[in-house]
Amino acid sequence: MTNKNTGNAGDTAVKPRILYEDNHLIIVNKLTSELVQGDKTGDKTLGDSVSDYIKTTYNKPGNVFLGIVHRLDRPTSGAVVFAKTSKALSRLNNMFRDNEVKKIYWAVTDAMPPDDHGVLEHYLLRNQKQNKSYAQKTAVEGSKLAKLDYRVVKATDRYYLLQIELHTGRHHQIRAQLAAVGCRIKGDLKYGSPRSNPGGGIHLHARRISFVHPVSKEKIDIIA
Repeated sequence: MTNKNTGNAGDTAVKPRILYEDNHLIIVNKLTSELVQGDKTGDKTLGDSVSDYIKTTYNKPGNVFLGIVHRLDRPTSGAVVFAKTSKALSRLNNMFRDNEVKKIYWAVTDAMPPDDHGVLEHYLLRNQKQNKSYAQKTAVEGSKLAKLDYRVVKATDRYYLLQIELHTGRHHQIRAQLAAVGCRIKGDLKYGSPRSNPGGGIHLHARRISFVHPVSKEKIDIIA
């Protein structure tokens, strides 16, 4: 059920971007400039904005419960799922952990992948200090297996549009794995793109997310 209530001016930034909402979940289309969760910058987060929206729209007194189920990198856009109840949060956390959530991304790269479609498997080693992951063909101490499927959707003279399905959820997984095969995401300076995009975002978008509703058991299929 999509929310149709109207809030005050304070929630207008979030309201037009709500993709789905019911008593247990809210799914929002994240902008490239937004943090999902707070960091050392102290910038207002998407979670803060969603909490404000719920508080004003439904006249909630006190603090609003909002559980962060998963995250997108700050320069990435697309669908983000939040839990509005502790029951939904607990069950969704288990579903993400057990790979019961289908996640489809779109990425624009500056080079053609090895084939029109295929599977990429690497071992990712995260460097906390650099906030960067390095993709390797063999496992080393501290690395984690990363796997994704891809297919080329469209090509121009300079860029390629890829559709990607994640099978694991590692730090900077798509960015690191594509860079490892020479396909840098447009605007992604951290992983080798030669030029930034206006506003600092990158051409990586969480396009679709599908799962069984943690409470009602209905099929949820959201496109951003």
